[in-house]
Amino acid sequence: MSEEDNKAKTHRNLMSMDWIMTLAVLALCTIGTFFVFSACRVGASSATATLYQRQILWVGVGLVCYFGVALMDFQRLRKVSWGLYGVALFLLVLVLIIGDRIYGAKRWLDIFGFNLQPSEIAKLAVVLLLADRLGYPGVRLNEWRLLSGMVALVAVPMLFIIKEPDLGSAMVMLPVSFAILFVARLPMKIVLTCVLAGLLGVGGLLGVMFLPGKLGVSDERQEKIIRMVGISHYQKKRLEVFFYPEKDPLGAGWNKRQSEISVGRGGLKGKGFLKGKQSLLGYLPRSVAPTDFIFSVIAEETGFIGSLVVLSLFGLIVVRGLRTALMTTDKFGQLLCVGFVTMLIFHVIINMAMTVGLVPVTGIPLPLLSYGGSFMVVMMTALGVVQSVHIRARQAAGSLYTEDG
Repeated sequence: MSEEDNKAKTHRNLMSMDWIMTLAVLALCTIGTFFVFSACRVGASSATATLYQRQILWVGVGLVCYFGVALMDFQRLRKVSWGLYGVALFLLVLVLIIGDRIYGAKRWLDIFGFNLQPSEIAKLAVVLLLADRLGYPGVRLNEWRLLSGMVALVAVPMLFIIKEPDLGSAMVMLPVSFAILFVARLPMKIVLTCVLAGLLGVGGLLGVMFLPGKLGVSDERQEKIIRMVGISHYQKKRLEVFFYPEKDPLGAGWNKRQSEISVGRGGLKGKGFLKGKQSLLGYLPRSVAPTDFIFSVIAEETGFIGSLVVLSLFGLIVVRGLRTALMTTDKFGQLLCVGFVTMLIFHVIINMAMTVGLVPVTGIPLPLLSYGGSFMVVMMTALGVVQSVHIRARQAAGSLYTEDG
């Protein structure tokens, strides 16, 4: 293909993009950068005070991935699905061996000064591989052997992520997997069985964490049981202060309480940009304000109106992503869209609910807004895949229209 043909193809692909979704993505990235700056501008260490500069870098890298993947035919991703999955598993094992321990968890690999989070790559790999395996026209979806294989593909990385421990990232894979299985049109009894198994797993985990204490088991024995299931003492504390808010308000419950105050202080119009006292005075710790609790900063400074704008932008991305899933006639593309949109929805709902005390603090970041390199790049890549599906679906519909005309 000549250079002119390549330019024409690129131009055609750009014209076929969903620019409404793209503008919403750009708006959220811009908002996120401004409020990362607001969250750590005063009284922070030199490393924290410059987070917004690194956030600009990650947004730039993310945009390169977004447009690069969007302009590429998403069908080519099938060739790398197993390879990416293998790389993700290798990195998950490696992080448990040589990963940096931060806040009691081994979740990051230091690669030339960049903290890589393998669990984010694993999310991308699981969606891609599930869509690939279930996206072939002749696949027999009523076989339990197929389901057991899919469960294994999801369970293996989940177990490694729980071991780090990072329960929040592991839990993301459950609704994403259920959504893909449902849209793939697996028999309803199989989908319901998976949902029931997931609920029983969560219930069993909570039982292991709290039932021994109710039965009078010693604290030492309880700690051993918690470690056996891969849950850290800090994560247990987070759950305890959710169920019993008065138990440790100055310790494990501090971030939760200060986040609720931040959101409540915003009122209708907010305190104004750079005027949020919770982060300004350090009540909302600067170690978490730019990351897990960025929405608390936004809510205090922009109030209900600003929060509604942020929610509307996320809603726009979700609606456009699901619209693309309905537009495409390619099952692989449809499953990719559903998987990545579900991943976005789950992150948004859990993070925002966490900041107002509706769910336990899990450490799940807010897409496109929270500070973080791995998460930003992976989420932008995922949305780029959705764009790639949209471009091909729109071009296919246009060619059919031309032929019929």
